[in-house]
Amino acid sequence: MTSVWSASLIAVFAWWFFTGAILLVVRRADATDQVAHGRNVFFSVPLFALGFAGLWISSLEMTVGNAYLAFISTLLIWGWIELAFLSGIITGPERRACPQTLTGYPRFARAWDTISHHEMLLVGALLAVALITAHAENTVGFWTYIILFVARISAKLNLFFGVPRINTEFVPTPLDHIKSYFRQGPITMAFPIGVTFLSVTAVCFAERLITAETQATMVGFSLLTALAVLAAIEHWLMVVPLPDAKLWRWMLPDTATSRQDHKHEL
Repeated sequence: MTSVWSASLIAVFAWWFFTGAILLVVRRADATDQVAHGRNVFFSVPLFALGFAGLWISSLEMTVGNAYLAFISTLLIWGWIELAFLSGIITGPERRACPQTLTGYPRFARAWDTISHHEMLLVGALLAVALITAHAENTVGFWTYIILFVARISAKLNLFFGVPRINTEFVPTPLDHIKSYFRQGPITMAFPIGVTFLSVTAVCFAERLITAETQATMVGFSLLTALAVLAAIEHWLMVVPLPDAKLWRWMLPDTATSRQDHKHEL
């Protein structure tokens, strides 16, 4: 697992697997009782803690194994935060749909109240990751979190300001109200800014990959380059009409909402 291609494939698989696992847990909870979402978040807290433990251990030395450990550990941290959000446990104080007549700053302020607790948790986790990896030899975990953080903030802004293609199939029941804050329409300046930043980030990591002097740094920059490329592709999927939902739909329990969205897609 020391080649560029194997590291890149592992990054792609990890991105797909973690996303699918979270969607599966949330979809199954949607089909059961109301406390299932909270139960899932509570019992997965050890994975959150394990992520921070793995990040701290891997930061002590830059080796091939530690590069992978830092990457996976950061995905565990990020994955738990996303699970808590999609489960409706850590979102924001506003739980109502956005009135159609609301525009401008009042709409933005209400959207912020809808997800503010989640955003603050993301920032808090970023500070914790930065503290753990400060002056560390291995910073793969830190840069992994940065890519995920910037990509997620950019995606949320684009969904708020407007993009041509919005997939709501995987929005769970606890977040049904959040769909009212999405705007389907022409792209705004938020899209080229986000895509350009992620593309430049991918190029920068690719340049570091080309000049890597050790197998450990080569693996680390391969993981980061692949993740940055995936983040940029995810942005383009808000514009290009490709059936990206099929990557995970086959593994998820079917619901009335997903059937309706699938018919609309066809």
